[in-house]
Amino acid sequence: MSVRLGVVMDPIHAIKPWKDTTLALLLEAERRGWVLHYLETGDLALRDGRPLGRNRPLTVRDDNRDWFELGEPAWGPLEALDVILMRSDPPVDTAYAYATHVLELAELAGVQVINRPEALRDCNEKLFTAQFPQCCAPTLVSADAGQLRAFMAEQEHVVLKPLDAMGGASIFVVRDGDPNTSVILETLTREGTLQIMAQRYLPEIEAGDKRILMIGGEPLPWALARIPREGETRGNLAAGGRGVGVELTDRDRWICEQVAPELRRRGLDFVGLDVIGDYLTEINVTSPTCVRELDAIYETNISARLMDLVETRL
Repeated sequence: MSVRLGVVMDPIHAIKPWKDTTLALLLEAERRGWVLHYLETGDLALRDGRPLGRNRPLTVRDDNRDWFELGEPAWGPLEALDVILMRSDPPVDTAYAYATHVLELAELAGVQVINRPEALRDCNEKLFTAQFPQCCAPTLVSADAGQLRAFMAEQEHVVLKPLDAMGGASIFVVRDGDPNTSVILETLTREGTLQIMAQRYLPEIEAGDKRILMIGGEPLPWALARIPREGETRGNLAAGGRGVGVELTDRDRWICEQVAPELRRRGLDFVGLDVIGDYLTEINVTSPTCVRELDAIYETNISARLMDLVETRL
C-alpha cells in the first residue's frame, strides 16, 4: 500500500535517535515504502478554511550519527496526505492548541490524524486521570495554598507537580512541615493563580514508574519500569531513570480495561499510561515514548502494531 504520511514533530535534528519513539515510527513507515513528509507546528496554516502544510520530503535511517535527510519545503493542502502523526512534545500551550485546530480541519477533510486533535486539546495528561478515580491514589488539584496544605497534612508525604510539564520537570516530593513548603507552593501555583496537582507519595516508585503503551485501546503485554537513580525520586528517563522491562500485573491490566473504552471513544490510538504500584498517575497522549527501549528488551516491533492499525483504517 502506498501511503503518504506526514509527521508533525519537534526539530528532528535535535532528537536522540537511539531512544526516539517518533523516529522508530518513521523507520517502520519507511520500511513499508510509505512516502514521508516532515512538518513542525509552525509549518501549519489555514487559507480560507483550508488546512495547509509546509511539507519537506523526509528520509530516515537507523543511524545514530546520520538519521535523516530533508528535501526542499513546499506548501500544499494537508488533505493530500493519508495520515498525520502529531508528535510534538508538551507543553500543550497556545501554539500547540492552534496546531490542533489546523489538524482537526485536516481530519474533517479525510486525513487520519493520530492522536485525534480534539482529544489532544481536551485530555491534559495529568487531569485526564481524574476521569478514572478508582485507579488513582488520593489526589488534589488546586491553586489554593490552604487546600494544598490541608491535603499535605492529611497525606503526610506528597508529590507536587505542574499540570503542563513533562520528563519529571518541576516535580517536588514534600513531607508535611517541610520548611520549603511555602516557596514551593508559591512558585508552582504562581502565587495562587495556577492549579497544580498534589498526590499521595507512593513509595512503590522505588520499583519503578511503569510506562504501559496502548495501541488502539489494547495494552502491550509488558511495560518499561523506569527506576529512579540513587538519591532521586523521579523515575523519568529524562531525569536519569533506568528502564527495566516487566510483565503487566493483573492490576495493570485492570487499569487498562478501565481506561480503554474512553481512549477508543476519543480517538486516542497511541497512549502511554504511567502506573506506580497499583495506581494510575498520568495518561500520556501527546507524544508517548519508550518504544525503542521496549523493542530492544523484548526484540519486538511496537511501531508495526500502530502502522498495522493505520493500514487497516486506510
